[in-house]
Amino acid sequence: MKKILLLTTGGTIASVLGKEGLYPEIPAEEIVSYLPEQYDRYKVECKNLMNVDSTNMQPESWVKIAEAVNEHYDMYDGFVITHGTDTMAYTSAALSYMLQNLAKPVVITGSQIPIHYKRTDARTNINDAVRFACEDVGGVFTVFGGLVIIGTRVVKLRTKSYDAFESINFPYIARVNHSEVSYQRKIHLAKEKKIKFNPSICPDVLLLKLHPGTKPELFDYIKNLYKGIVIETFGTGGIPFQERSLVQKIHELIHSGITVVFTTQVLEEGEDLGLYEVSRKVPEDIIIRTRDMNTEAIIPKLMWALGQTNEPEIVKKIMSTTIAYDITSAK
Repeated sequence: MKKILLLTTGGTIASVLGKEGLYPEIPAEEIVSYLPEQYDRYKVECKNLMNVDSTNMQPESWVKIAEAVNEHYDMYDGFVITHGTDTMAYTSAALSYMLQNLAKPVVITGSQIPIHYKRTDARTNINDAVRFACEDVGGVFTVFGGLVIIGTRVVKLRTKSYDAFESINFPYIARVNHSEVSYQRKIHLAKEKKIKFNPSICPDVLLLKLHPGTKPELFDYIKNLYKGIVIETFGTGGIPFQERSLVQKIHELIHSGITVVFTTQVLEEGEDLGLYEVSRKVPEDIIIRTRDMNTEAIIPKLMWALGQTNEPEIVKKIMSTTIAYDITSAK
């Protein structure tokens, strides 16, 4: 029999309707009550970590979740974390960096509709998540809408539909259909049984999405607020260098000691800084490339890297190293 720990954090799955709209209130014990009668496959115990809308999730919340998994790691065979959908992808990636070398599944799920509603996806999702948490695999996964997605590849594409999440630039791990798990890509257990737990993070990271008309002067205002900046460029990595050129300001940021990371605002296939002239105005050796990583993974990975060191070259090495399948492109 598998022993599973359910950790609840709030979100839509635990929400009730109040005067100002939905808000999380349902306790962990009530969520467990919606599971089918437990049988010889598993036993679920629960613990309420927090009760927040995931919009209010902060990097410090990721640490609290990671600490709970680490604290109970030797006592359970798998973990299920219920979470709001809006920032689920960020949490999923963050846990992938804080909790490495996992030999057990850590599964994140939630819903688009509260669990106590008659028509809801919550009961299916929580059942699927618990079922997958019984598998002999290791890693962080999101289970939603019958799909199992590796933690660093989760992106929310839809605000209301039950199939809210997709796996970007990486295949789905599996599909869950009632008690059946059909693998599309097998994830093997860690060779070492000891978990690598490192929750140190630096939340001083900014995400800047470029648009036509972005003012270079903006960079002057963020110099003293952040230690790392992720720039979502155009296309394969282009930044404007004619009118409203951003090139000089990016150089100034880097020379002031701020880590600058380039990615693309295009969802699939990643950046390729060597392709166009507009991608070559800032030398590759002074910025950090992200290949085909998702923004939702880049942000927590940079926070985690800056939490380990202030040395630019080490930060760059961490960001350029594949962790939990977050990078696959060699370009």
